[in-house]
Amino acid sequence: MKPDDLARDEELLERTTAERAGDRVVRPFQLFAQRQASGGLVLLGCAILALAWANSPWAWAYEQMLHVPLSIALGDQVLRLDLRHWINDGLMAIFFFGVGLEIKREFLVGELAERRKAMLPIVAAVGGMVIPALIYAGFNFNGPGAKGWGIPMATDIAFALGALAVLGSRIPDALKVFLVALAIVDDLGALLVIAIFYTVSIDWRGVAVIAAVLLALWVANRFGARRGSIYLLLGLGLWAGFFMSGLHATLAGVLTALFVPARVKIVPDAVPKVIRRGADDIEAQALDSEPDAMDPDRVAVIGAIGGSLDAATAPLQRIEHMVQPWITYGILPIFGLFNAGVVIDAGVLRTLPTAVPLGIMVGLVLGKSIGISLASWLAVKTGLAALPEGTTWRLLIGTAFLAGIGFTMALFISGLAFADTHFEREAQLAILVGSLLAAAVGIGILLTSKPTQAPDPQ
Repeated sequence: MKPDDLARDEELLERTTAERAGDRVVRPFQLFAQRQASGGLVLLGCAILALAWANSPWAWAYEQMLHVPLSIALGDQVLRLDLRHWINDGLMAIFFFGVGLEIKREFLVGELAERRKAMLPIVAAVGGMVIPALIYAGFNFNGPGAKGWGIPMATDIAFALGALAVLGSRIPDALKVFLVALAIVDDLGALLVIAIFYTVSIDWRGVAVIAAVLLALWVANRFGARRGSIYLLLGLGLWAGFFMSGLHATLAGVLTALFVPARVKIVPDAVPKVIRRGADDIEAQALDSEPDAMDPDRVAVIGAIGGSLDAATAPLQRIEHMVQPWITYGILPIFGLFNAGVVIDAGVLRTLPTAVPLGIMVGLVLGKSIGISLASWLAVKTGLAALPEGTTWRLLIGTAFLAGIGFTMALFISGLAFADTHFEREAQLAILVGSLLAAAVGIGILLTSKPTQAPDPQ
């Protein structure tokens, strides 16, 4: 073989290896982004339905639906909540479980695993949380609505990715990855804010239950428990402990996710050998006797193949793949249906120029965009990070405006900050208006930007 041919083959091998390594990062993101973008359309439809229903002649039925009581009894202990609270405190714990799985995956093998790549979305997310909170605090300093400063900090990843998906190939994939990583760090920051600042009181008996279940989760992880049912049962116990303690019960979802193993038991490259050997055994059995699906030997071979597939897949990856469709197409749309039904009348419209709505709207539209853009510029100029491949500053600023779509998490925090007060309805309307404005400005900037194309890897 000629030296030039050898060098070319070695280069091709290195490129193939690098592409396979890159696929391990890119493919999960692509599936996640596609699902979130389409799920954003379902969520939007449910939000529109809720708004239309709450402002229709059948608004009484919507209000009654929110307050349908449901109870769970265990001996003498009865837990009774209305339907909306079961969704916000129960179903949303599963949403936060999914968020926890995303956070862990991103920090282990995703965009946040490499320090230099991680710095830009981390720094941008911090800027996108601090500036909106300061803007809100400026409008509401020492006022009755001061507690809502956490509302404009949030980014709704489903809606933001849905908006980017509409623009198609005009937006480089690296910028979409940046937005996902930013939103995940944003979610982590929102979780810390909920845990630290939106806890009213603490019952130490519940804290004792939390400590015991966390120990059990650590033991399960340490000894390699891989069944999702184990983490489901322990997660339910953790949720009960959080509910008893007064800490927000949805935090149980994130903590449970962090203990789900991300390790494989066998190298995935060994799986084809097991499958081929199993196929040969099944074929040999078929030659010796009539095919029988209940034959013990055949069942054993199929079980060995299934076991090898399970052992070659990390529980984190398997469970995330299983729960994400339920979260994207079920839990989030239900949450939107039960929380976006704002009654829009002359009274609530008159409150838009007041401190709480203004703080939310300005925080979402200007605070998020300024905070993300300014923090990103500082990170790039100081050499701490680099712009995503194929990205211009105009594209990044447009994406920063899209991060001002704060729907799901913002509504969630507004319910914690202003539960059963007149501020809650004002905050809900401000979130809807601010998110729509941020989306319109962001899409407008991106549509008027020149399409970019990543450099040819050749």
